Amino acid sequence: MSATVRIGRHLLRSRALLAPMAGVTDRPFRMLCRQFGAGLAASEMLTSDIRLWDTDKSRRRMDHSGEPGPRVVQIAGYDPVMMAEAARRNAAAGADIIDINMGCPAKKVCNRLAGSALLQDEALVARILVSVVAAAGVPVTLKTRTGWDREHRNGIRIARLAEDCGIQALAIHGRTRADMYTGEAEHETVRAIKASVRIPVFANGDIDSPQRAADVLARTGCDGVMIGRAAQGRPWIFEEVNFFLDTGQLRPKLPLQKVRDTMRDHLENLYAFYGDATGVRMARKHLSWYCRHTSESDAVRKRLMQLETTQEQLSALRELVSWQ
Repeated sequence: MSATVRIGRHLLRSRALLAPMAGVTDRPFRMLCRQFGAGLAASEMLTSDIRLWDTDKSRRRMDHSGEPGPRVVQIAGYDPVMMAEAARRNAAAGADIIDINMGCPAKKVCNRLAGSALLQDEALVARILVSVVAAAGVPVTLKTRTGWDREHRNGIRIARLAEDCGIQALAIHGRTRADMYTGEAEHETVRAIKASVRIPVFANGDIDSPQRAADVLARTGCDGVMIGRAAQGRPWIFEEVNFFLDTGQLRPKLPLQKVRDTMRDHLENLYAFYGDATGVRMARKHLSWYCRHTSESDAVRKRLMQLETTQEQLSALRELVSWQ
């Protein structure tokens, strides 16, 4: 059996975690990935500015109704006081773990000196971490990158700083902020980071198969892996990874009927969560991702993108018979 990982008082059910992704890891998708064996599934990034929470988007990001624990809320910001208050409020509302985002490379986040932009100011990083840990009352984790750019890979210093400040686990994307999502993730720096701290470390970046997950774990010595884009349209990847880590064998292919049932349940949960109109729009991108992992043609995918009602989308699923 694969080793288990503990974050604070929480013993994770597997070493494969879902990476938080804006516009993707909403409650329906988180719950789906947990059903397929994701050890944790963090919320979409939530701003630490509580003045912006009174919107449909923020309210949905804070909605964990019916979600299994441990519930993880990821917050982002640049002000230690605001970050601490956001952590305190989310913990009071039921978050079991607070995750701090210092890895997002998006310009609209970095231009506000949040996300991975914080890697340029280690003193500010320390103030944020200390403030959030003191306020949260629950375990605090950190998601970050290997550095700001390839000439400034300060991931080891950030990791040691995080451990000293009371952070209880790290997720490291094997790219710098300047790399964005281009090129291949390099996990040698992740290996060095893992060797420099005693807290659990999860490797993130380009982990798209069970074999890749096992290889990254072996090369980095990390405690687990965090999977992002590879889970889009393939939430069962967590089951595949867990099976491979436990047995050294590839899990049999998911039966066609199970794939269809998964897609139907996912769409119905999106409609219930967002309402029909927004649910249909949200479902389109998931349908597109599902198509990437099937034998359907571009013409079928295009037709799915043009459907405008819940019934049309659900009926189309029933008609698809060639997915393998």
